[in-house]
Amino acid sequence: MTEHQRPIAVDLFAGAGGMTLGFEQAGFDVLAAVELDPIHASVHEYNFPFWTTICRSVTETSAREIRMRSPIGDRDIDVVFGGPPCQGFSLMGKRDFSDDRNSLVFNFLRLVLDLQPKFFVMENVRGITIGKQKKILQTIINEFKANGYQVRENPQVLNAANYGVPQNRHRLFLLGCRQGLNLPNYPQPTSNPPLKKPGCAANMPQINGLPPTPTVADAIGDIPEVDYYPELELQDWVVANYGQPSQYASKLRNPALAADNYAYGRIYNPALLTCSRRTKHTPQTIARFATIIPGKSDLISHFHRLELNSLCITLRAGTASNRGAFTSPRPIHPITPRCITVREAARLHSYPDWFMFHATKWHGFRQIGNSVPPLLAQAIAQMILQALGAAPIKPQQQFNLVQTELLQFKMSQAEKYHRLETRAIARRTTSKPIA
Repeated sequence: MTEHQRPIAVDLFAGAGGMTLGFEQAGFDVLAAVELDPIHASVHEYNFPFWTTICRSVTETSAREIRMRSPIGDRDIDVVFGGPPCQGFSLMGKRDFSDDRNSLVFNFLRLVLDLQPKFFVMENVRGITIGKQKKILQTIINEFKANGYQVRENPQVLNAANYGVPQNRHRLFLLGCRQGLNLPNYPQPTSNPPLKKPGCAANMPQINGLPPTPTVADAIGDIPEVDYYPELELQDWVVANYGQPSQYASKLRNPALAADNYAYGRIYNPALLTCSRRTKHTPQTIARFATIIPGKSDLISHFHRLELNSLCITLRAGTASNRGAFTSPRPIHPITPRCITVREAARLHSYPDWFMFHATKWHGFRQIGNSVPPLLAQAIAQMILQALGAAPIKPQQQFNLVQTELLQFKMSQAEKYHRLETRAIARRTTSKPIA
């Protein structure tokens, strides 16, 4: 690489772009991203208009197509990363060894071996390390080793809360590289989650000299109360008055403040409150939510009420339309008796405020719940950059994100936009309504 080049990457199973953003923030150019769902692919294209988003199933995608449809061409790829859909391995489910979603990890393997990057990163839920699923993981490791790759033994389960994300979220990462290169290490924690003494609201002292992980209050305390804006009953944005931000919130409102952020600049209006359409609760639900003590869950909806001085619970995605379109329980705001908004969820996931999600709440929450928090992805990406022996380059370019229609598409419109001949995702059949 010359001093004017950034290392290049490919994102498989890209979703809305949590890992894409994390690697961009670390200093990579993610020149190609593959995503099956046309709604998610559209959102990804909106947020990363200067790179190539390929709306296609990885089972039908070849390395040649990825190279030819993007600026990569015959260039040597520095890293391929991705998180094959993990519900088949999830601890929340039955961990079905025969689940068809489990086969997608082998398509990740196939594309890595065909693309021949210097490094690869595979992300998944920790359920893949348990029982029969562990055989799949070991098979993947053995295949990489048999095809010219070294693999970091004992894949690590990392908690996003140890990397500056105000959310308890555990994910497994498998790291590997071509023979002859230096295997990357797993990142060391950069922050300490708040630990509470039994029966005491005070935080335990921090250890190892690390700063404390941001709390729920740090993440969303400055966001205007959506109930004060009746416009948000009909639309998902409004010009609003923000409160005083924490250090964490300041960096999400203005990412340029972060010295270690090497992402391209996005031009946006910081006075806008986006992705914040209100949820219509019944008076009975509002009254019930008001009685729930922060840190406890509603007995009827099972929604958890967040605590200001603690971490968010794991944000979950629910199921896709072809699997019932069930809405996952959404946290209750720590002060107001309502569910949090998509923007508040994004803050709790470490997405910057310029990053946009689909205008429909169901899609927006799924896009967040399915993604790797960008700050966690950035920590992994920094270790790949270190193994490459490359210094990150701060880009000067700024981009104005203008294709807002990409955030409004219905499924049929998204399929037409991406020129899909058949339905990529089966239509929504059953939905569990939100409380």
